[in-house]
Amino acid sequence: MTLPFLALLCVGLRVGQGDTRRDEPLPRPSISAWPSSVVPARGNVTLRCSAPTREVTFVLRREKIIIAESLPSLDSTEGLAEFHLTVPHNGYSGEYTCEYYRRRSPSIRSPPSDVLLLLVPGSFPNPSLRANQQGKVTAGDNVTLRCQVGNVQLSDTVALLKKGTGTPIQVQRHTGRETDFFLRHVTVSDTGEYSCVYYLSSATFWASEPSNQVAIQVTDSPVAISTDYTKLNLIQLGLAAIIVVLLGALLMEAWCSRKGSAHEPEQQSCQSS
Repeated sequence: MTLPFLALLCVGLRVGQGDTRRDEPLPRPSISAWPSSVVPARGNVTLRCSAPTREVTFVLRREKIIIAESLPSLDSTEGLAEFHLTVPHNGYSGEYTCEYYRRRSPSIRSPPSDVLLLLVPGSFPNPSLRANQQGKVTAGDNVTLRCQVGNVQLSDTVALLKKGTGTPIQVQRHTGRETDFFLRHVTVSDTGEYSCVYYLSSATFWASEPSNQVAIQVTDSPVAISTDYTKLNLIQLGLAAIIVVLLGALLMEAWCSRKGSAHEPEQQSCQSS
């Protein structure tokens, strides 16, 4: 086998391996909204799309129509693109997704992200929200949040929102004037301010303004607090006992040393004891 043939064979293998990498399926990206997916008219929102690599171009779609493309942010260590939108009216409501492709092979694209529902409220009256427990709630309890939408026939979906969270906490079909959301076995992470919104899940995505906010503060269980105090007391007692033993040993050694200087036999007796 000649050297030129070997060189051509190596080049062919490298090209083949490169093509294989380009043909590998790309992981699905993720999409999120900041500060919230419920945006007031004439408000601003940032849609963030992320992928495990920077060497890509991101594509943002609304209702499967491309509305923007972007490279990853310069200050991002991984693949993260930000799309800054100003929302003039509820015509911007709808389902948003993102995808990406390698810059050298635009024909190979990742699967689309999960759907992000962006709502621009103002088409329906405000709902109201109340909870069976407000204020301080003990960890482990169950909390029911009831959203009352009134006599509205067009809306068919109700969403529970939490301040500081970009997407709804829960979404339910609207079957009557009241919709209940259940927070089961709450933890400290459930602390926050909640509201609800209802909307029409069709091509128009008309939505109401968010309801009043209900504040919930989850505190640790008394049993857990009692257990923590018991452990702390046991640790303190153990440390006190160790200190007493050490002080006793030091006093005994000092007493034996002082006696030994006057009477040698007594020192030997102390050491033997």
